[in-house]
Amino acid sequence: MAKKQYAVIGMGRFGSSVAHELSELGFEVLAIDVSEQRIQEVSSWVTHAVSVDTTDEEALRALGLRNFDVVVVAIGEDIQASILTTIILKELGVAKVIVKAQNELHGKVLNKIGADKVVFPERDMGLRVAHHLLSPNVLEYIELSSDYGIVEMKAPDFMVGRNLLQLEIRARYNCNVLAIKRGTEMNVAPSAEDAIRAGDVLVIVGRTEDVAELEISYAEG
Repeated sequence: MAKKQYAVIGMGRFGSSVAHELSELGFEVLAIDVSEQRIQEVSSWVTHAVSVDTTDEEALRALGLRNFDVVVVAIGEDIQASILTTIILKELGVAKVIVKAQNELHGKVLNKIGADKVVFPERDMGLRVAHHLLSPNVLEYIELSSDYGIVEMKAPDFMVGRNLLQLEIRARYNCNVLAIKRGTEMNVAPSAEDAIRAGDVLVIVGRTEDVAELEISYAEG
């Protein structure tokens, strides 16, 4: 089976990080940036690296990007270039285009012009940091919508030996435990009688304000 092919446009901090991680995972990665210097910096650890103005339709067409499984548009401050590049990629028939947005308005425009997925790396990182500050037990926070989120939380010491029924997470915080991660195992939809062990990670979903209240409460023990 052929390896998946990814192209990443824009070798700033976010784009180069995505390209590097995909390369480390063993995928074929084409790195693209208008800057020759940035291309030289990443050329040693991606499959191919080219310097191209991605607002030039013919230049993009020549790269054969429609044959790639996913193209990530990680262009930095130039919102116009990000939008034009996305339009061209969809017109060329690229199957899946993931685009980095600078702000909510940029994201709305990208959705309207056909981006398959819009990501907000700066905003999402801010959310993760904020939730980690609420509780050192928080390992990950994912925003599902403006009202709901999922948190991955290392079980505090006081939970160890108690089951979900005794902890009353749903009754006290109006949040639901979706899963319990134990090492490499995942207990999906755990029962009320499942007891928490040391080192367990709880995957919890709820309204944003309820999740925050739970985090603060568990930080205080």
